Amino acid sequence: MTPLIKPPRLRRGDTVGLIAPGGYTSEKSIAKARANIESLGLKVREGRYLREVSGNYAGTVAQRLSDLHAMFADPDVTMLWPIRGGSGCISLLQGLDYGLIRRHPKILLGYSDITALHLAILKKTGLVTFHGPVASSTLSDYAREHMLAVLTDPQPSYTIPMALENSRRAVLQPHFGMRTVHGGSATGPLIGGNLSLVAALAGTPYAADFRNGILFLEEVNEAPYRIDRWMTQLDLSTGFDKAAGVMIGICDDCGPEHEDLSLTLDQTFDIHLQPLAVPAVTGYSIGHIRNQFTIPMGVKATLDAERQTVTLLEAAVS
Repeated sequence: MTPLIKPPRLRRGDTVGLIAPGGYTSEKSIAKARANIESLGLKVREGRYLREVSGNYAGTVAQRLSDLHAMFADPDVTMLWPIRGGSGCISLLQGLDYGLIRRHPKILLGYSDITALHLAILKKTGLVTFHGPVASSTLSDYAREHMLAVLTDPQPSYTIPMALENSRRAVLQPHFGMRTVHGGSATGPLIGGNLSLVAALAGTPYAADFRNGILFLEEVNEAPYRIDRWMTQLDLSTGFDKAAGVMIGICDDCGPEHEDLSLTLDQTFDIHLQPLAVPAVTGYSIGHIRNQFTIPMGVKATLDAERQTVTLLEAAVS
């Protein structure tokens, strides 16, 4: 694994680069993102092509790359915060200037389609990036607390409990609950993200190497048969048995759709998790949900399947 590079910590008054490397955005989302950033005591610098539209993408590949590179190169910008995921980030990977990113390490925060950037940047540069809210997210107190703890306050150890609100929602929406498939604890670097993107990069130079790592996965609005296909792809390409542990996030709206017959979401995951001999839990507070915690990619952590926590074993920022 490439040696880790930790970006400088985020401080009050810092400037955040607001970009759209994937799907197109709107003025309403831009206003919400600006309000989020300013509420944290931070300044906003908008990408030149933030408002561009090309199909369902936020501009052409060249425009989106230009904004990414400009923000990494800008000495006044501490953090790059994509306004949303959507789709299209995978098209940027071959054109990314990984040398520039390595020379100017900065915080990159986001989830969903941003997974493609996280995995490629970690693989090619060793830079710790952060799987967490996008700039236009509705930030709950839980999401804000654990995001700022990881980005602003470097600690040698930090335990992240799961969100109580998700547990309460599980009463009526069982997929918001936690379920330990295999108990025990596991230690290793954190790696993963949105399941469809992690699967899409399998077999490419940007694939997630989760051997001896804690693999985390989440998905939204996908039928069980598609989740099964992507899980099978990862199992065939690397093998879940090579991971130190597996944690599945809250996969909202991923129940059977209109199929006459279908496995449930739990049954689908159990096909892949039950045969393992490593800790495995579903329902962690990550994913396309309001109460999500922020995961530093590549940082060493311990997954405790009994206590249902994740403990970071090193600071994620410098």
